[in-house]
Amino acid sequence: MHASTSTILFRICTVLLFLIAIDVYTFRSVKTGFSFVQSSIVKNSIYWTYWSVNILFVLTVVYALVHFNKFAGPPKYFSAILMGSFVLLYIPKLIVVCFLLVEDIGRMLRAGGVGVAKLVSDNFAATPYFESRRKFISQLALGLASIPFISILYGITKGKYNYKIHRVTLKFKDLPEAFDGLTITQLSDAHVGSFDDEAKVKQAIDLANKQKSDLIFFTGDLVNNFAREMDEWMNLFGQLHAPMGKYSILGNHDYGDYVSWHSDEEKQQNLNRLKEIHRELGFKLLLNEHTTIEKNGQHFSLIGLENWGAGGFAKYGDLEKSLANVDDNSFKLLLSHDPSHWDAQVLDHPKHVHLTLAGHTHGMQFGIEVPGIKWSPVKYRYPRWAGLYEEKNKYLYVNRGFGFIGFPGRVGIWPEITVITLLKV
Repeated sequence: MHASTSTILFRICTVLLFLIAIDVYTFRSVKTGFSFVQSSIVKNSIYWTYWSVNILFVLTVVYALVHFNKFAGPPKYFSAILMGSFVLLYIPKLIVVCFLLVEDIGRMLRAGGVGVAKLVSDNFAATPYFESRRKFISQLALGLASIPFISILYGITKGKYNYKIHRVTLKFKDLPEAFDGLTITQLSDAHVGSFDDEAKVKQAIDLANKQKSDLIFFTGDLVNNFAREMDEWMNLFGQLHAPMGKYSILGNHDYGDYVSWHSDEEKQQNLNRLKEIHRELGFKLLLNEHTTIEKNGQHFSLIGLENWGAGGFAKYGDLEKSLANVDDNSFKLLLSHDPSHWDAQVLDHPKHVHLTLAGHTHGMQFGIEVPGIKWSPVKYRYPRWAGLYEEKNKYLYVNRGFGFIGFPGRVGIWPEITVITLLKV
């Protein structure tokens, strides 16, 4: 057996043992929590349902690990269903596990103290006492776990298409007068390969058009991996309209870096086709270059950067090339997919870039945004992860994303259509 095969089998077994261990441990809480049920038929139905669902999921994981085609990708929606099921089933279980672990540590400590006392007093004749699990703790754990379960279920069924308009007004002293009151609709991270409801996507496209903005900017990740994902969505996305034009850039997923290809030529053909799709949709795709937006004899510079991300993300972007021949005194608006690029290169660049529009983070598709509270786990990876940021008289706006990827839902961080108004002061 080859070492690589052994490694794969080891990883598969590790994943399965981890899942089964969580299932078994959580079942202890289920048994204790539902011990008040008198009917054996009802109780057994609860137990059989629990194990049937979990065994089916584990078998599906085994199938995915064995049959996944690294070149063609999984069957449509298969990975989304698998990821959604995992999050829905195991995030709540981890809450239960945390409660049980705390309780079990306490039980072991108390049992140890009693056991030592008995061993000393009875000359090693007694067995240490280990108290039974408390029904209240198990019921509390199950009750609290139901909150993320219901939230995740909503996020999968409704939340991923719960589009929100975010309006931002920005004031600049050096904005050309012709652009006073200019409106921009920003879309980002469509990930069309994840969409599963044409009617909902159409409503979102219509909502974007209803904003009647002067310009539409798309800041990357049109697809998940393959240009062919756009085939069934060309008509809808082609309906986006803006009187002063539509402009776009590429995101990290657009390059096809996250799947295997039979050859470099095949990968390049995929990227070339995606570039053609942007043009067919009516977008001017900016690839490490700039253009000018003109009105009434005045203009500002629009700069479009290829993807550049801090950490392990590919760095196709070339800011120096993009800014070449851009007038130092012009008003500059930059499209850069990954917000980490702003801190790394834009913020301290000698050429003053007034406004940068980014996306990429999706707000992790999970978090809390209510008046006074804005939080997502993604903040620990991207300090600038959603909304407006200002520093050194420069602005960054991070769009929360139009679509979704991986987890087929959104919980608390809803899909976004951004409308930005520029004012001269």
